[in-house]
Amino acid sequence: MRKSEVLAAESVACLNKALCHLKDIWEEIGIPEEQRLERTNVVKNHIKGLLDMMIAEEENLRKRLTASIESCRKELNKVCLELQMPPFQEDRSNTMLQQEKDIRTCLEVMLKEKSQRMQALKALIEQDQDLCDILCSEPYSISASSVPSLEQLESLRQHIAALTAEKEQRHSKFVELKKKIILCMDDLDQLPETSFEKDIVCEDEEAFCLSKENIDSLKVLLHQLESKKAENERICASYREKIQELWDRLQISQEDRDAISENMTLSKKRNMEALQAEVNRLEELKLRNIKNVTMAIRDDIAVFWEKCFYSTEQRQAFVPYYDDNFNEDLLSLHDAEILQLKQHYEDHKELFEGVHKWEESWRLFLELERRATDPSRFTNRGGNLLKEEKQRSDLLKSLPKLEKKLKAQIDLWEQEQRREFLVQGQRFMQFVTEQWELHRLEKEREKQERQLKKNKQTEEDMLYGTAVRTPTKRRFLGSMTPCKARKLNATSSTSTGTSNSTMRSVFGGTVCHSPVSRPPISASKGNAVRTPVRGKPPNPGLAERNKENICHLNCGISGGLKTPSSPQRNFSINSVASTYSEFARDLSKASKSKCTPDVLNSTITQL
Repeated sequence: MRKSEVLAAESVACLNKALCHLKDIWEEIGIPEEQRLERTNVVKNHIKGLLDMMIAEEENLRKRLTASIESCRKELNKVCLELQMPPFQEDRSNTMLQQEKDIRTCLEVMLKEKSQRMQALKALIEQDQDLCDILCSEPYSISASSVPSLEQLESLRQHIAALTAEKEQRHSKFVELKKKIILCMDDLDQLPETSFEKDIVCEDEEAFCLSKENIDSLKVLLHQLESKKAENERICASYREKIQELWDRLQISQEDRDAISENMTLSKKRNMEALQAEVNRLEELKLRNIKNVTMAIRDDIAVFWEKCFYSTEQRQAFVPYYDDNFNEDLLSLHDAEILQLKQHYEDHKELFEGVHKWEESWRLFLELERRATDPSRFTNRGGNLLKEEKQRSDLLKSLPKLEKKLKAQIDLWEQEQRREFLVQGQRFMQFVTEQWELHRLEKEREKQERQLKKNKQTEEDMLYGTAVRTPTKRRFLGSMTPCKARKLNATSSTSTGTSNSTMRSVFGGTVCHSPVSRPPISASKGNAVRTPVRGKPPNPGLAERNKENICHLNCGISGGLKTPSSPQRNFSINSVASTYSEFARDLSKASKSKCTPDVLNSTITQL
């Protein structure tokens, strides 16, 4: 049993007890039955009224709860709909108080969420409006009275973030453009004239409207100022170039040049005016020195003729160059010609530089080719031989590549210009081909000269003996020390000794010494003739025997040398003549003699 039911039973018991107590009191007092009935009725009415009143109050409470539940339920459904959330799901098994509490609590939460969203929406709308005012853009399309969804709020936040980033970007761009505009105006000595320019230069940066149109207008203004500045710089550069040219031609002193040195670097309006005044002054001075200026221009023309590879015909085509009647018209023609040459060189600068590069490489290649044939290069100990050979090898590879590149550029230029690209009056590739052909012919000529020289030397060696041609520090193993005498084999024959000597002269480079320094073969037998030493007179008998040998040898040479019939017969050319000159003289005498070779052989056997 519930406690409320127990309390209700106790209330009934108390009422019964109270009525019984009243009854006892009334009886003890002696109140009549009628009065008892009235008094009991009063008690009943009083209790009934009290209970009715209590019941009415509880009924009102129930009605209030029911009304509150209905009201909260309606408002909750409305708020959920505004918040775009699903409706509240009630638990019908709960009591009215619990239902009312749950609905009321949920309604409070929903109302709080609605309030937060509305406050966030209001703040975001204010930020969006401020950014739109600065950027001059349209506000975000959203209702300020309706409750936004979470997606709408997030989208608005992203929109505001994008606007903020755009604002920062435009502001930095504005600051950058503003600085450049101020610098350009300063360089141009120009003050703000329009209201827009004054807003840029004079007003606060935060107050400037960062609209796309204003940024574009800033770019246009900066472009105009930069174009004007570039034009001033171009004019100043032309003035400086003209001034420098006139300075050089008129030979202006360094002191006068330093007087306007500041204007030669800056390009402001006042500098441009100063440069223009200097040009006018120099032009007047030039007219007073026409001859010197014209000659200076001719020097420049000659330089550009060289740079542009002008042929003699092209140079002679400019007739005023050779005119000595100096006047303003002649000077004007020279000015026009030098301008045309400079423009021609600038238009084809890449081609001319390529041709110059080829010529430099070609000259270096020819120099390396010349060094490669120079015998003195072997005395170098610094490693230059390897460097030069590597450089020459690189040039052999790079020259054809450069020629191929130049040919492509020249072909393209000729197609565009519809005329030939001439170097020294002829087409470049024809000029290159001729250079290679001349180089090839020169090498062939040098090769033939070396061959003729070698053949001539071989003939001289066969006739007069071998000369020393090898370096002193690179002797062959078969060569002999000059201070030592070479002994001939006693069993060698005339033909064998002659042929071996000749072969060694031609192929081995063997050094043959004068017969004076070597004794004859017969000297080893004790009765040979010894070479006189320090002026001592020779033995008369030996001298007579040598004369006889010479006579027989001369007779034998005139008829040609034959192989001796006896293998024991030996012959030594050392016993024939003491010097090469005497040997040549005796050989010429022997050619006129009519002696037979047998006499020579008989003389040899006597030795």
